[in-house]
Amino acid sequence: MSTTMKTPGVYIQELDAFGNAVVPVPTAVPAFIGYTAQTSFNGKSLLNKAVKVTSLAEFLMIFGPTAPEVQYEVSSAILPERLDTLQKVVDATAKTLKSANDAVTKAGDKVTPAQTKAAADAKTANDNATEALTKAQADENIAALIAAKSKLEKAESAATADKPADPDGKLAAAVKSAQTTLDKVVLEADFSTGGYAYNLTTTTVNYRMYSSIKFFYENGGGDCYIMSIGAYDYSKKAITDTTDFMNAITLLKKETEPTMLVIPDLVEIMDPTADPESDTYLQDKYANAYSLQNEMINHCGEMMNRVAVLDIPGGYSEPLVGTTSVEQFRNSVEPLDPKFNSYAAVYYPWLHTTVYQTSEVSYKNIDRASYEVVTNMLNVEFTDAKGVLSTNMEKIISAFTSDPANTPQETTLDKANLILSNLSKSYQLLTGAIMSNMNLIAPSAGMAGIYTSVDNNEGVWVAPANVGIQSTIMPAIKIDHAAQEDLNMPIDGKSVCAIRAFTGRGNLVWGARTLDGNSNDWRYVNVRRTLIYIEQSVQDAAKAYVFAPNDAGTWVNVKSMISSFLTGLWKQGGLVGPKPADAFSVSVGLGSTMTGEDILNGIMRVAVKVAVSHPAEFIEITFQQEMQKG
Repeated sequence: MSTTMKTPGVYIQELDAFGNAVVPVPTAVPAFIGYTAQTSFNGKSLLNKAVKVTSLAEFLMIFGPTAPEVQYEVSSAILPERLDTLQKVVDATAKTLKSANDAVTKAGDKVTPAQTKAAADAKTANDNATEALTKAQADENIAALIAAKSKLEKAESAATADKPADPDGKLAAAVKSAQTTLDKVVLEADFSTGGYAYNLTTTTVNYRMYSSIKFFYENGGGDCYIMSIGAYDYSKKAITDTTDFMNAITLLKKETEPTMLVIPDLVEIMDPTADPESDTYLQDKYANAYSLQNEMINHCGEMMNRVAVLDIPGGYSEPLVGTTSVEQFRNSVEPLDPKFNSYAAVYYPWLHTTVYQTSEVSYKNIDRASYEVVTNMLNVEFTDAKGVLSTNMEKIISAFTSDPANTPQETTLDKANLILSNLSKSYQLLTGAIMSNMNLIAPSAGMAGIYTSVDNNEGVWVAPANVGIQSTIMPAIKIDHAAQEDLNMPIDGKSVCAIRAFTGRGNLVWGARTLDGNSNDWRYVNVRRTLIYIEQSVQDAAKAYVFAPNDAGTWVNVKSMISSFLTGLWKQGGLVGPKPADAFSVSVGLGSTMTGEDILNGIMRVAVKVAVSHPAEFIEITFQQEMQKG
């Protein structure tokens, strides 16, 4: 700035010695799209608006503090894999009861009426067990099977009532043996001892935003954006339409800060009419989910400033024959441009977690149509050997009525839930099984938290792998070395990052590849994200020079600005090389990156080359013996 000098004296003039600085952009700010408990806050709608959240407490305050009340139909059928065992036990029971009746016949007149009745009761008990097993095979309840146990207890008592008439104790021993074998049946099937007697089937959508945000913060999450597309709708059994998700992705283009895209509810998008017996079952069931994943990848590839963190639909169990969920994912996900695959990373399998706690599971998670099953279960548990159910417990159990004309009072059910949660082992096992089902979570939200944690503690250039995933009991599917070979290096290049359990080390993220696994440039997640970080930081800083004179002075400032930023990144370990000149280069100028025609057209070209850190994915250690030297 020139100063007009009219008065004699000394004038000070300051000159800028340095160019503008590059301000690093955030690297770990995920955007979550999905359904939430609340769609308004302080009288303002939250629908289709990207709301920035800085903590779990803030999320719960804005979008609702309660967990989604996903409901389950409870079936009391014995699981198929238990039937063979039960059949053997019932057969053994019949054998011992034959010995009991043989003992009665042999004793003749010496047998007391009580002992005769004991043998008859024992036979009745076995008949009940056989009948119950038949019902179990027909997917009916097992109340008769458990009731047989109390009858055998009576039979044993009667059989031992008059020892002189049974000097060898054969009758008592036979009845006792029958009771023992029937106990094994009960152990295999009882609600209160084995937990094998019921299956759970969801009757509503398991909305996953709530659990995913908790999982995100439990794994080191920080700032994030939440875009609600609607409230929970418990009349739906599945999400079938992706229009709201697609619209939200389009709106997200206006937000520049998010660096990750996560859609937790994507794994709930399915066609419930798909035939499980069909060879194309997975393709038919999750067709809309795969289309949405394609849209996620296309969005990130076009924006070039974020990555999509993906899950495998159905990635919690695999068929013994036919197409696996990973294979179907690879067959179905195909973005518009194959290069867009480097803007996505997919993780597998799903995880058994501890996100939901006991206090978040109650009778509200049991479909009312299944209240009769719960009532039968509790009646069996709390009926004593004489067949008597206490009056107090009868009142508590009666709260679970399935009579359409008699709607249960919520306060009564709340009280029953509290008492049974403390007193009833079978109720604890049932709610525990529901909680375990709800805690089966796809890993994307947890991985978004790990990305944040690794970025904050080490840097975006460090691979988010060989890291423990918190609040996790175990992966839903065990992956060994051989199984991971196809996940990590498939022929089509669509790499899937595995999460594996290691003895003594816990559950670790054991993969760091993008979906573009065959690319030497963009194979690794940290390489892609580091380049996004550098590109976006430099791009934002360079905007200060738009419309500046396209001359040597501007070129020097731009080069100095970028070089200074990259030098700092090199010092932090983000670029590799013994000295800065080996880690990066910045070129700009006439005859170097531009022609005279470029300058006439208002184009300033800057060429930047960087040596980004690649992970040591494979470590080979060679051992060889040598001759003894001393």
